[in-house]
Amino acid sequence: MTVGITLKTPGYWEEACKHLAKRDRVLRKLIPKLGEGRLESRGDAFTTLARSIVGQQISVKAAQSVWHRFVDLMPGDAHLVLPDGVLALGVDAMRSAGLSGRKVEYLSDLASHFQAGKVHVPQWQTMDDEAIIDQLVAIRGIGRWTAEMFLIFHLMRPNVMPLDDVGLIKGISVNYFSGEPVSRAEAREVGDAWAPFRSVATWYLWRSLDTAAVIS
Repeated sequence: MTVGITLKTPGYWEEACKHLAKRDRVLRKLIPKLGEGRLESRGDAFTTLARSIVGQQISVKAAQSVWHRFVDLMPGDAHLVLPDGVLALGVDAMRSAGLSGRKVEYLSDLASHFQAGKVHVPQWQTMDDEAIIDQLVAIRGIGRWTAEMFLIFHLMRPNVMPLDDVGLIKGISVNYFSGEPVSRAEAREVGDAWAPFRSVATWYLWRSLDTAAVIS
């Protein structure tokens, strides 16, 4: 497994909570009710994206098992997941970890993008959210939802609203519409009051459904 991981929390969190409590009656009640937890980022960009690919369309438990076997294939005592290490593995080796043929292709494409410098990690701090999403969805196996989760959980961007996320839509339905179905337009309208801290509001709505479901 990777080592030397440090956790980071966003400096804007307290300001965001105050803003949301002032602007939104639901969040005014939810935020104090849900306690002191907050968003945390860990690891590096490549490892985070690789792990998101490994976890696609399988259970959390299965994803953890496959990920650990995949990490064990990495060279060196630390078993760091790096682009060069992934590209050095053969298809059979990666398949032996429990990866599907398609995920092997996705991980190889991800590693190729990073190795070739097509993913401009150093520039991300000065790029807007949509520009980063465009860069990420050019990689096979990464769609808009995965890119938005990366923006929230890794880059800790404050104003992301993932309208394709089932949990967010359910959270809005339960907390704002008494459980009635919610359209994207209605969800977007609710989120208008959250700007510029839509990511934080989304995080609290996830927690309102199941506090164990929100992972960093």
